[in-house]
Amino acid sequence: MSNPQSAILNVKANLSPEEIELNKKRKVLDRLKERLADREEELADLHAELELFGGRYKIEVARYYADVDELEAKIAEEELKLVPDDEEIKKKVEELRRRAEESAAEAKTDSKGDFDFKPTAEAKKAYHDLARIIHPDLALDNEEKERRHVLMAQLNQAYSAGDQSRLNKLAEAFRDSPDLISGDTVGDKLVRAIRQIYQIKKRLTEIIIEKEKAENSETFKLRAKAQAHYLEGRDMFKQMSNQAKVQLMRLERRLKTLEDLNKAQAEYVKEQFGLDIGEFRENS
Repeated sequence: MSNPQSAILNVKANLSPEEIELNKKRKVLDRLKERLADREEELADLHAELELFGGRYKIEVARYYADVDELEAKIAEEELKLVPDDEEIKKKVEELRRRAEESAAEAKTDSKGDFDFKPTAEAKKAYHDLARIIHPDLALDNEEKERRHVLMAQLNQAYSAGDQSRLNKLAEAFRDSPDLISGDTVGDKLVRAIRQIYQIKKRLTEIIIEKEKAENSETFKLRAKAQAHYLEGRDMFKQMSNQAKVQLMRLERRLKTLEDLNKAQAEYVKEQFGLDIGEFRENS
């Protein structure tokens, strides 16, 4: 239902129907821009938190399980030496060796060990203000959209890293940006507003999908489990790493037993028959 007072003001201001509609679209656009900046900030927070959690998991837990996988592969290789013609053990060796290599690669991390993602109020405000200005979905052509994607990636990286200096530089670069200047005619402005509204709504839908995907990830589920343990006064990572350490000790004993057995077998064959069983194993 239209506002009579607003209609009177429009008539007094001698506004055309296009100008009246443009004013309405601008109000809608402003609200959507604020909402988009909020949702982008929430998504950036979620991705940063999951990345930091994943880094902590790699350092405190995954490296031990990578060692477990490596020992299991070595044990299978020692078992194969005892029965080199066993096709099932050969397949087992290949599978365990592949898994060990994958685990070792996943356990690698460049994290510096700072796992508390706590952006300052200043950083959050800078992110919000910049996301509102430079968001790619506010671009009107592909070239401008591509440029904004690069800038948005830089903004997300600076925010996730807590790099306030970088955020400030990005803010200064866009303070007088020509992107903030409107078009010439009322018609141009109206079309631009309509397209921006459409683009923002589309991006808001994409954000919902991206957030659902992140929340369905294994990292998110593991993080939720760790948080539940924390509320109960337990450290899930510590428990998992301790369990892995116990498993490692058992596997090390098993590997040592097999290595000693293979060594004794090799010495016996060499002493009794003068053959180097090591060469036979390598060629088999």
